[in-house]
Amino acid sequence: MGALIVPSEYGYVLGVAAFSALHLMFLGVKVGKARKAAKVPYPYAYAEKSEAEKDPLKNIFNCTQRAHQNTLEVFPIYSTLLLIGGLKYPEISAAAGLVHCLGRQVYASGYSTGNPDKRTRGAFGYLGLITLLGTSSLTIYHLLMD
Repeated sequence: MGALIVPSEYGYVLGVAAFSALHLMFLGVKVGKARKAAKVPYPYAYAEKSEAEKDPLKNIFNCTQRAHQNTLEVFPIYSTLLLIGGLKYPEISAAAGLVHCLGRQVYASGYSTGNPDKRTRGAFGYLGLITLLGTSSLTIYHLLMD
C-alpha cells in the first residue's frame, strides 16, 4: 500500500470544510429568523400545511427550514468526499467544495423565497459533488494500488 503524505495544500481543503460549517450555521440563523417572523413555536419543525397555504410567512418558513434540512442531509456525504479527495487532489477538491457550497447557497436562497421551484437554480452545485466523488475515488484507488 502507498504511504499517505498530507500535502501542505490540504489547508485549502480544511478552509473549505470550515467555511461549509459556517454556511450551515448561516442557514440555521435564516431558519430562526423565518420561524420568528412566521410565529411558528418550538418544538414544531414546520408549520402545518393548511397554515402555510394561508400565510405566506409560514410558507417561507417551511421552505427555509426545508432548504436547511436538505443541506444537512447531504453534508456528511459532501464532507467525507471533500476530506478524502483532498488528500491527493487538494486544489481540485477545495475548488469543487466551493462550487458545491455556492450551489447550496443559491439553492437555499431560491427555496427561501417561498417558491420551491426556485431551488433548482442551485443544481450546478452537484458538479462540485460529482467532482468530489471522482477525487475521493481516485485517492482511494491510489492508496490501495500504489
